[in-house]
Amino acid sequence: MTVQITQPTTPSPLRGTGTAWTVLVAISACHMINDVMQSMLAAIYPLLREEFSLSYTQIGVMTLAFQVTASLLQPLIGIATDRHPQPRSLSIGMGSTFCGVLLLAFAHQYWTLLTGAMLVGIGSAVFHPESSRVARLASGGRFGTAQSLFQLGGNFGQSLGPLLAAFIVVPLGRPAVAWFAVAAALGVATLYQVGNWAEGRRRASTTKPDTTLKLPRNVVIQAIVVLALLTFAKNIYGAAMTSYFTFFTIEKFGLGAQGAQVMLFLFLAGMAGGVMLGGIVGDRVGPLRVIWFSILGVLPFTLALPHVGLIPTAVLAVVIGLIMASAFPAIVVFAQELVPGRTGMIAGLFFGFAFGMGGIAAAALGGMADIYGIQQVFLYCSGLPVLGLLAILLPSQGRLRG
Repeated sequence: MTVQITQPTTPSPLRGTGTAWTVLVAISACHMINDVMQSMLAAIYPLLREEFSLSYTQIGVMTLAFQVTASLLQPLIGIATDRHPQPRSLSIGMGSTFCGVLLLAFAHQYWTLLTGAMLVGIGSAVFHPESSRVARLASGGRFGTAQSLFQLGGNFGQSLGPLLAAFIVVPLGRPAVAWFAVAAALGVATLYQVGNWAEGRRRASTTKPDTTLKLPRNVVIQAIVVLALLTFAKNIYGAAMTSYFTFFTIEKFGLGAQGAQVMLFLFLAGMAGGVMLGGIVGDRVGPLRVIWFSILGVLPFTLALPHVGLIPTAVLAVVIGLIMASAFPAIVVFAQELVPGRTGMIAGLFFGFAFGMGGIAAAALGGMADIYGIQQVFLYCSGLPVLGLLAILLPSQGRLRG
């Protein structure tokens, strides 16, 4: 995983440089490691529930501890690093994740599990804003493609987590989670080199970022709020899938733990493909069209999911993940165009908002599942993508680019 990255020797503006594919692949691979650890937490929920006799509410609180920790810190870190970029902090964030994984592996009490979840959340809070800036720095002007490649690593890591849990942690027991700390250690080493490259590029550049708004401030604020609400809708449904889809398939279809993890993998694999397509297509047709298609276009499939059999559920899980995930790189790129020169703040806001809303949703959905049942929760969530109609309030791409 360790990569050798050559320091830049001549200053050059962002769009004038070629795409630094080695850096993008390295940062994407580290995003994969980061998100394997995150998805591992959700993937071992059935095992933790049995071992610690947890309720759905306690499981939701664990997700809340992880995601809200990341949510509260990410925008603040993004704002701070916009003013004073700290690419070398990337390895520190991965170090926090390393410690959190070890705690999850060897915890003997519920509060220790919560602490481990929070350390993984802190690692994400440090990682996402600065790594998103590095991805943009290495893009060579292909902002959507770079953002998608960066996020592809994360979504692929999320999809791997359930499979690794199913075929390693479930048979060997929870202490096997500690083996994944080795990957985190490799991530620390890789991010140290990526941070050195980004610091060298930053110091070599003589171009200051343009922070002039292209639209009136009230229009920009309205658009950011709409994008946040679209992210909110997407991530409530995402929280239902990542935290409770295994329980849904176990209860409805009588699957075992491994079978349920494979079903979750199908959804997360679909998300991995969707996030890559979203950025590539967004570079060609504009992110706004991708946002429209992704949020609203998934509605027929989410409405169908609670009412079909096992095989159609597996197919729909892939389709829903594919379409829904294509929105996020487009949302991030569109927001970065709305607020130029604030890459870290936007990345922190939307990655943090995604985590925070997912955490709040997971806790609320867990409480609902305890009261009404897990299948009813999926029925309630199926109409959420209708909020995609809010995209009509976003400024046109032509207006934004002048």
